[in-house]
Amino acid sequence: MRRARDNHISGRVQPPGHDWAWCPRCRGRVVPVARGGRPRPTCAACGFVFFANPGVGAAAVVRDAAGRVLLAQREPGQHGAGAWCFPCGFVEWGEDVRAAATREAREEAGIEVTVGEVLQVASNFHDPEKPTIGIWFAARLVDPHATPVAGDDAVAVAWFDPASPPRLAFPTDATLLAQLAGGS
Repeated sequence: MRRARDNHISGRVQPPGHDWAWCPRCRGRVVPVARGGRPRPTCAACGFVFFANPGVGAAAVVRDAAGRVLLAQREPGQHGAGAWCFPCGFVEWGEDVRAAATREAREEAGIEVTVGEVLQVASNFHDPEKPTIGIWFAARLVDPHATPVAGDDAVAVAWFDPASPPRLAFPTDATLLAQLAGGS
């Protein structure tokens, strides 16, 4: 496991800012300065240091009375188009992470949920150009009789046995599904 993570940190894909020449704050010259064991774009004039940080995503893990999980099929043009994932998406600037999971369930599956405990937190490197941190929340349907309907960037939604999922868009979903299938 350590080796895979190191490959992503090694810099095969340069983080944003690595090619900057001018400071976004004062227009001074930007040079790489080692901080935290890595070269960071640093302004020689004002001292601004740019730290490239991953985006944060939130997912709603909804289960029915039979223990199946609700998954959404990704539309064309999305990462993993045609494959399936938990209703998920990026946390917007200023948005609470739990509110983001609730919003994504509404947008992608047309359902209202109550978000509960954290089931998984993981680093996602499926797109080396855009690493993310994902947070998967247990979620319960507000109306247990609601029928999910695909919306936003999903072309379909369906219930699946966590032990027999369809082709998945994100490897980190497979990790959680395996845990759910094992009764964890």
